[in-house]
Amino acid sequence: MGLLDGILSSVAGSVLNSGQQQDGGNPLDVLVNSLGAGGQARGNDLLGAVMSIVQQNGGLPGIVNMLRNNGLGQQADSWVGTGPNAGVSAEQMTDVFGGSGLGNLASQLGTSPGQAGSILSQILPELVNQLTPNGQIPENHNDLVSQALSMLQR
Repeated sequence: MGLLDGILSSVAGSVLNSGQQQDGGNPLDVLVNSLGAGGQARGNDLLGAVMSIVQQNGGLPGIVNMLRNNGLGQQADSWVGTGPNAGVSAEQMTDVFGGSGLGNLASQLGTSPGQAGSILSQILPELVNQLTPNGQIPENHNDLVSQALSMLQR
């Protein structure tokens, strides 16, 4: 499980790394604190909720296809590819996942649907990026997501 530990650590370490890391703190902690809560358990809940969305929507291929079908193919391809990740907005996440999808995420996280869209727009690109380190969706993508969810629920 060393690879999966590395992926989870990398996801947590890379989320919001673009200029929002403060005082050498973990970028995930910065994100969680910006949402009004702190702690490792909250961070695990955050990553777990986003990974659950990936799993519930057909895994990595399903998410990539959803993005492509909603005009965000270039962004999705950048996340899977080995170059920089193109950004997406909270509004674009609402278009892709719908109000009910973001409502469910918001309910899980105890926040508003708008904030859930913002969270998703920040974490999903890096999560997809970390789960596709060779620039393509791995054959065992479902296993990776399931194992990551299992690790986060410990």
